[in-house]
Amino acid sequence: MAAGVRASQPQVLVCLGVLLARWVAAGLEALVVGEVHENITLHCGNVSGPRGPVTWYRNDSEPVFLLSSNSSFPPAEPRFSLAGASSLHIKALRPRDEGNYTCREVLNETRWFRVWLQVASGPYEVEVNISSTGRLPNGTVYAAKGSQVDFSCSSSSWPPPMVEWQFQAPDSSTEPFGNNLTVSSFTLLLMSQNLQGNYTCLATNLRSGRQRKVTTELLVYFPPPSAPHCQAEMSQGSLTLQLTCRWDGGYPDPDFLWTEEPGGVVVGTSKLGVELLNQSQLSDGKKFKCVGSHIVGPELGASCVVQIRRPSLLSEPMKTCFVGGNVTLTCQVSGAYPPAKILWLRNLTQPEVVIRPNGRYLITQNSQSSTLTIRNCSQALDEGYYVCRAENPVGVREVDIWLSVKEPLNIGGIVGTIVSLLLLGLAIISGLMLYYSPVFCWKGKDFLGSFVYLWGFLKRCGWGKEAPVVLLPEVPFYRLLDWVRMCNNESLKCHS
Repeated sequence: MAAGVRASQPQVLVCLGVLLARWVAAGLEALVVGEVHENITLHCGNVSGPRGPVTWYRNDSEPVFLLSSNSSFPPAEPRFSLAGASSLHIKALRPRDEGNYTCREVLNETRWFRVWLQVASGPYEVEVNISSTGRLPNGTVYAAKGSQVDFSCSSSSWPPPMVEWQFQAPDSSTEPFGNNLTVSSFTLLLMSQNLQGNYTCLATNLRSGRQRKVTTELLVYFPPPSAPHCQAEMSQGSLTLQLTCRWDGGYPDPDFLWTEEPGGVVVGTSKLGVELLNQSQLSDGKKFKCVGSHIVGPELGASCVVQIRRPSLLSEPMKTCFVGGNVTLTCQVSGAYPPAKILWLRNLTQPEVVIRPNGRYLITQNSQSSTLTIRNCSQALDEGYYVCRAENPVGVREVDIWLSVKEPLNIGGIVGTIVSLLLLGLAIISGLMLYYSPVFCWKGKDFLGSFVYLWGFLKRCGWGKEAPVVLLPEVPFYRLLDWVRMCNNESLKCHS
């Protein structure tokens, strides 16, 4: 009996093969896609209503029996079972399960249904390689501006996946870079800031539709284009020295190191480049060096140096002001770094009393020059010493200025006195001449005419013979009287 059954199997399979061939020619088949290690169910046609006994076959070079609704025929593998009385259920799908399956149903007539099963796997992992300049501790990669960066992406999958690159700049939409099968690679030349962003490699199994992606953030770094700038200044409200180092224009921000020079004693390191020093750490002429370092170079960094100096003062030691007038005291600072703070004080007995601007005092400052203007000078209130003080964290300098307040001179009275004396002298001379020379008289209607006549009279009496006219101011007064007497004795000669 068993032998008869075995003998009849080849004939049955041959007939089945002929029927399958006709069915394939008719193009009646369904496509089902399953994934490795997953379960799949193949339906015996899209038929509703009562179902008859079914048998499932695998169509390789020849049909292979898999499963039957007749319980007397065990399944070819434990993974195969019937679902819903007619469907083939396969557990833990394997790649070798891919192929054509045939379902035979007997109900009033025999019907054949073919199912094409495709098995897919992956993508299981995506490997991304970016030949960047470096990598941060958090995994972010960075490249130097102007450098070349190579990108490659691959993934294991069956069938081979479609690999696609996408780029998304900050605050922008996603931009595709193109796709390829199995491996996708490209190169970016001369990296720039607009190429900074997220790069995503997307692997897609075209059979199952399953996707896997890896996103990598790429930063573009560049050092500042210019040299660092150092400065020293006084902290607000104190005599503490603040060292500030700026090296702008790069990304990301550089690191700063302050040292004392010479010697290289470290003062401090920071991202801000600011250090505070108290007066005990300072001395006149001391130098401080700032070294800025950036993640992409230059290797030795860039530096700048500041040298601190205490102030020097220049001012007039004495000034004079007339009562009721104004006077301006000037104080000039030189050589101070950081720039000095200039204060005016009233006198030496109260050196800490600072003069504040008010209705009588006007203080102006232009850079390192300061002036104190005192209005409406008073001898009782304003005369005395004034102190100009210049101070910075390195040192303090002071200079004393003595202000003398005097009563104003009466210029009108002095001029009047001089004119009066001159007129008195002229009157005395004229009186003497008239006394010793009765024949002398004034000629002309005014003083100038009379003087001209007098001069002519003296010339005729020999004045010009004794001394040149240019020496008239040097002639003694008693000689003038002698000439007058001589003219008096020779009156006829004088009037000729």
